[in-house]
Amino acid sequence: MAPNDTTTSRNAPTPERRAEFADLIKSRRAELRMGLDAFAARAVDPVTGVRVKRGWIYRLESGEPVIPPQVEELRALAEACELALEVLQDAASSQFFGVDPLRSGSSEATAYVRKLDSIPADQRERLLRLIDTLVPPGDDA
Repeated sequence: MAPNDTTTSRNAPTPERRAEFADLIKSRRAELRMGLDAFAARAVDPVTGVRVKRGWIYRLESGEPVIPPQVEELRALAEACELALEVLQDAASSQFFGVDPLRSGSSEATAYVRKLDSIPADQRERLLRLIDTLVPPGDDA
């Protein structure tokens, strides 16, 4: 839009509101039957001792703007939720950055992908060639 353009942004699309992370925290807290105070008291990163404050959790669950959590806060919330850190990372990435996690028909496939980074590059290349012999490229539907 030109600086002097008098057209308003009324026709601009409304940005998509994503709430995967907020919904996860809210539903998990309900499953655990915990109030905000008790949940926040448990939201402590076991590595650094960083705590997630009650007010931040409240704003998140209420749909108010919040600063995206850092890994320390994610670990703290994972402790409070009694969930794996990766579950919270996937939901936070989706909500705050629009990055959708890997979806698969099986949890095994997701587990394999998560382990790939620990395999040396030459072995990853050989693994890919092996997979291509079993399922040729283009047959992944």
